[in-house]
Amino acid sequence: MRRLGTGIGWRPEIAGAVEGMPGIDWVEVVAENVCPGHLPESLLRLRERGVTVVPHGVSLGLGGADRPDEQRLAALAERAQALGSPLVTEHIAFVRAGGPLTASPRLEAGHLLPVPRTRDALDVLCENVRTAQAALPVPLALENIAALFAWPDEELTEGQFLSELVERTGVRLLIDVANLHTNHVNRGEDPARALAELPLEAIAYVHVAGGFERDGVWHDSHAHPVPGPVLDILTGLAARVAPPGVLLERDENFPGPGELERELDAVREAVAAGRGRAADGTASAVPGAGGAGAVGAGAGGVGVLARPVAGARERVAVAQTAVLSCLVAGTPVPEGFDRVRMGVQSRALAAKRAGVVAKVAPELPVILGAGYREAFLGYARQRPMRGGYRQDALDFAGHLLKLGRAGDARALRELREWWLDRSGPAPRERGLVERVLRRRVRGGTRGLPGEPEPAPQ
Repeated sequence: MRRLGTGIGWRPEIAGAVEGMPGIDWVEVVAENVCPGHLPESLLRLRERGVTVVPHGVSLGLGGADRPDEQRLAALAERAQALGSPLVTEHIAFVRAGGPLTASPRLEAGHLLPVPRTRDALDVLCENVRTAQAALPVPLALENIAALFAWPDEELTEGQFLSELVERTGVRLLIDVANLHTNHVNRGEDPARALAELPLEAIAYVHVAGGFERDGVWHDSHAHPVPGPVLDILTGLAARVAPPGVLLERDENFPGPGELERELDAVREAVAAGRGRAADGTASAVPGAGGAGAVGAGAGGVGVLARPVAGARERVAVAQTAVLSCLVAGTPVPEGFDRVRMGVQSRALAAKRAGVVAKVAPELPVILGAGYREAFLGYARQRPMRGGYRQDALDFAGHLLKLGRAGDARALRELREWWLDRSGPAPRERGLVERVLRRRVRGGTRGLPGEPEPAPQ
């Protein structure tokens, strides 16, 4: 398995800092945020220096009941080829539900949600993974995600679920130790047990990230320093197996280059401490480590024969639709779920929407000022997202215009101009909205929403 070394998540906000950091062997980029024909100059310069770039997808939803979307798979494959990547990564999650399998409207989560660790869900996931592997030009690795809630009546632990997934498909694993910590706090799951059950020889690389705890719930924010417990889990992992690569993730509240470099040093020290324990013989043996050359080495399935999936997709679809409808459309909490945690997850999804819409349509927080966040969260409680975040921004603006609620008369006028400029087949007047917004910023009337509550990654 290819050695990657120490890396950091590439984001436009820190592109210059990443280029100047010593000891960066590779970077990871959100696949949906780059265009193969127009790669950022920073990424091109890094590639010219020999820095490996790995695309990290967030929208496939391989844990969902539907079969993988061919266009999304083709787009991920195109990015892997454009970046010359040795592998691509995605998540074990579902991001949408409803549709033909349930004869109900399609719902979008806008973020990653946990799949139930059941035989049905595993069967569907394995079949979806095989479809993705056949469509991709390089090996696929899948990430364990953080969760705010647990599914009732699960049949497998996380380690068992991942182990069987690897055995049945040959897929590689992207282990996020921050997510293991999140699930320890939020779901009472023991990280040491998860590591003991994992097929560690299948690990492609490791994620490390920060977060914060609020009211007994851990939020995997990717916007805070990496805490000690996460580094301890990384050390425990490194004591069992030498990770081919370790990557620091940061998506918000970017610190200066010096602080990022110190976090990277802490990551390296945690790995070195684990390898030291392994060399001293104080770490437990890795079960099945002798099979490192077989598991995860190829794109096809190995070992266990495929189980029949007849009926499983429909059962998974019904369950996931009920959960997502509760979270984004206000329907009742399904039986067996923790109502408090489902409320936390619902608010986190709405806050995530507010934050991402503010990024893809930065004019809206300027136009609406300090009232943006409250107005958007009120809209999100009534309207599930459809068609992605840019469509969400248009729908939100249209909703406010229909109600006539956009603050003062000037804000209402500017919001109408923005909506008309972006909802038609072509801009009405190039630069009109930008000039209006520049006038407001110069006049000191710009107001920004508060920091959105992070949702789990």
